[in-house]
Amino acid sequence: MIFRLYFATLQFMSRLPVPGRWSQGLEVDQYVRGVITFPFVGLLLGAIAGLVFVVLQPWCGLPLAALGYVLALALLTGGFHLDGLADTCDGVFSARTRERMLEVMRDSRLGTHGGLALIFVLVAKVLVVSELSLRGANMLAVLAAASVAGRSACVLLMYRQKYARQSGLGNLFIGKVNGKQTAVTLAGGALLSVLLVPAAGIFAFAVMLVVVMALAWTLKRTLGGHTGDTLGAAIELGEVIFLLALL
Repeated sequence: MIFRLYFATLQFMSRLPVPGRWSQGLEVDQYVRGVITFPFVGLLLGAIAGLVFVVLQPWCGLPLAALGYVLALALLTGGFHLDGLADTCDGVFSARTRERMLEVMRDSRLGTHGGLALIFVLVAKVLVVSELSLRGANMLAVLAAASVAGRSACVLLMYRQKYARQSGLGNLFIGKVNGKQTAVTLAGGALLSVLLVPAAGIFAFAVMLVVVMALAWTLKRTLGGHTGDTLGAAIELGEVIFLLALL
């Protein structure tokens, strides 16, 4: 069962070609049980994107290798989480009523605030990855850990939270994750972070958790709950905060 949950979650969170038979037999309402596999989905995606960085670095230098990592991760996820970040910022910074903010977040068009958020996050990733590499970090492990951390922390926007809309993909998880699943997900993320980055992994993970908790509280007050878009925003910002905390 756990393997089927893992592959179903991987299929849901990425564009990797997962054979349908590997997750066969799972109903949509069972996907919430796959939240405990989030850190391991992040581990695979981060390792693949990190490998792109490692392969490119000797050939084209740090900045372009870092850009290759960012592009690879975006392609692996289909820009799913980046889209959530952009939509969240467009809505929250629109200075409208709560209902109107949620309408703006549903709009497929990219607004100014969403565009600025994407530029900031993507440039920040390129810069911090380049700096960490210059400092001699094990980049394959660091980049895998960042993806682990971001996907682990988003569970904080699910546990005992309210879904801000009537329907949507986020409704599969938000408000439906129990305490045990939350604890296992965070413990798995923390353990992988320590194993991948022994010296500073737990510190970076803790800092990232504090920031994501603050984000969860702020968005809950602003939107009256969370959506799939805010989950994506938490994953993207969690990755950046984790990397910054390693500096």
